[in-house]
Amino acid sequence: MHHLIFATNNSHKVLEVKSLLGSNFTIESLQEAGIFIDIPEPFDTLEANAIEKARVIYQLTGSSCFSEDTGLEVPALGGEPGVKSARYAGDDRSFENNIDKLLSKLKDQTDQAARFRTVICLNLQGVNHLFEGICPGRLLGERRGEGGFGYDPIFVPDGADLTFGEMTLDEKNQYSHRKKAITKLTEFLTTLPDSNSLPGTNTNLQPDGQNKN
Repeated sequence: MHHLIFATNNSHKVLEVKSLLGSNFTIESLQEAGIFIDIPEPFDTLEANAIEKARVIYQLTGSSCFSEDTGLEVPALGGEPGVKSARYAGDDRSFENNIDKLLSKLKDQTDQAARFRTVICLNLQGVNHLFEGICPGRLLGERRGEGGFGYDPIFVPDGADLTFGEMTLDEKNQYSHRKKAITKLTEFLTTLPDSNSLPGTNTNLQPDGQNKN
């Protein structure tokens, strides 16, 4: 059984990840592990932020851990909000204010395409392994649904008619960027005879739909 600390204080993300993992994995959030810190996200890429968060927790605990950073990328806005998705509205950031700012910037745009992208960093004894998941879709001009979190009420994944905010967790997981990245992570872990004895550095960041172990 693999035991991992998930380097996040976001209870929504913890719930999603635990729903995706089978009985061969036990996951502890930072709070469950007795770690009460906010880890800075100072970098301008999802990859660098994910690596930093995992590094901090590994240095604190010496335990295998993973982190993730997720962004909503809108081509019409040059990729915004991207790495700043959680703090898009600045000092007044909240789920509601972030959505309001995004809708305001999109009001004169005809291209409503967007994608969620997740990067996971797995840190095993200081060795980083990166996994990516992408969910393409489109944005609506108004909120629909009370479920999910973040930008979920205005995002409709390709192939669906409902927003993430209108879906159950199981329905969301059929499309989820986070599920795609977690699937790659779990597939990688299940190939390891001993996840705590890995030499060298290995990067498994591949375009969505591909795996490299």
